[in-house]
Amino acid sequence: MSRVPVPLRSPDISKFARSVARQMKSRGDTPSHVELMNMLAKAAGFQNFQHLRASHSAGRRLDTEPVVETVDHRLVERALNQFDDLGRLVSWPSRRQVQVLCLWQLWSLIPAGASLREKEINMLLKEGHCFADPALLRRELFSLGLLHRNRDCSDYRRQEQQPPLEARDLIKRLKGRSLESETGSSAMSFIVRPSA
Repeated sequence: MSRVPVPLRSPDISKFARSVARQMKSRGDTPSHVELMNMLAKAAGFQNFQHLRASHSAGRRLDTEPVVETVDHRLVERALNQFDDLGRLVSWPSRRQVQVLCLWQLWSLIPAGASLREKEINMLLKEGHCFADPALLRRELFSLGLLHRNRDCSDYRRQEQQPPLEARDLIKRLKGRSLESETGSSAMSFIVRPSA
């Protein structure tokens, strides 16, 4: 078994030294190395050496940096190419991975917590795409678990969940794109306005 170094810190060295001296005096004879480690741990405010070691191990586990997820930018780029300048899906992608990312974008257009009828869902989806097939998109959203509906199709609700990293990136980029087009069009209408 390999030894893991266990650091010992004390906020007040004077208090620490007094505690060790008191424990040594009450002991009388020379302590073994295990007893000495327990004395030092107690002087630092721990119950014993095992408590000190467990605290240190837990600290190391908590301090390890989490695994950083990386975005597949190529996949996001492929999905972005499926949308126009207004953030609408132009055509249904052939690759399943790209389809799924595009569906996440459409999912983000559905208001959270709202109970919608089929007609209202179709209207939202029509605003989010250009190829006039809201039924395909609605079925795909449902099959992916992004949309929930009653058996009689009377009540549609967005299933709240955390989008994958690539989907979050796509949604953020498309929001930026649609905001740019909105501000750009208002600026253009201001510039092109005829003079009286």
